[in-house]
Amino acid sequence: MGLTTDPAPPGATVTGPGAGHQAPPASHDPATLKVVSARHYARWAAAAAVTVLIAQFVHGLVTNPVWEWGVFSDYVLSETIVQAVLVTLQLTAYATVLGFVLGTVLAFMRLSRSPVLQTVAWTYVWIFRSIPMIVQLVFWFNLGALYKELGVGIPFGPVFWSVDSNSLIGTIGAALIGLSLHQAAYAAEIVRGGVISVDHGQLEAAASLGIPRLRQIRRIVLPQAMRAILPTAGNEIIGLLKGTSVVYVMAIGELFYQVQVVYGRNGRVIPLLMVATAWYVVLTSVLSVAQYYVERRYARGANRTPPPTPLQRARRFVRNLRAAAAQRGGRVPVGRAGLAGLRTTKENP
Repeated sequence: MGLTTDPAPPGATVTGPGAGHQAPPASHDPATLKVVSARHYARWAAAAAVTVLIAQFVHGLVTNPVWEWGVFSDYVLSETIVQAVLVTLQLTAYATVLGFVLGTVLAFMRLSRSPVLQTVAWTYVWIFRSIPMIVQLVFWFNLGALYKELGVGIPFGPVFWSVDSNSLIGTIGAALIGLSLHQAAYAAEIVRGGVISVDHGQLEAAASLGIPRLRQIRRIVLPQAMRAILPTAGNEIIGLLKGTSVVYVMAIGELFYQVQVVYGRNGRVIPLLMVATAWYVVLTSVLSVAQYYVERRYARGANRTPPPTPLQRARRFVRNLRAAAAQRGGRVPVGRAGLAGLRTTKENP
């Protein structure tokens, strides 16, 4: 058994070993203490400095006549620029599809048990990641100087059908070949990284159930690997969208080339560059939003309750504002909860 003592009343003098000390007054009760938030003076100063810099930049955009926003508004939706944007989107779409299809094949070649397939895939990735894209584009553009004709026949034997390489591979074709082969090298590593991130036990469990190998990859491995593939793949697609500007060396009428042609005629360099910048920002934003929703879809298996989307957050914010306004006005908002309450009241008067 232990000894117990009654607590001394507030302000009373304690005798014994703690003689000379008084019990803490009632005002020291944590429930009565005033909570004061911490003051972050350095953070406030940094935020103020950044706000001032942003305000100065916006002020310069509005007041500096060199930007020539009137010229910008004349060309941003002009037929020439819109057609160039469509060419940019076509190059991006075709190169993305072809690059990731070939990259997926290369990724599984590197993961195969065949040393020949592994060596060929590794060599491809090594070479095409080592050569700059602009060099590859110029090379494919001048393919006719290396091979006059392209044909089909027996290897090291007679050719049954041939065609002039310049007529078969035009300017757009050379650009697509260069962009696709360059993208395939990076796509192969992206897909390979996503596949090896999947637990090997998944394949063992599928094999024990007798599921064919191809179906294991298509229905089990790739859906799980997409969670690791999508963030990097989305970044690569956005980089490819901006990288299509390199094809200006081949005189293809994509966005950056057309902007150069226009400001070469009228000398309005700054506003025309802003036209290209605005379009690249818009297209990149659209791709980023698409990437967000695709990632959200493939994350369903790992996250049962995904976070709300920006649109859902905006709707919730509007509902909260309406509810607060209704409460201030003395009215009760009739939403789902309000209808449920009215229904309960009618059933149980």
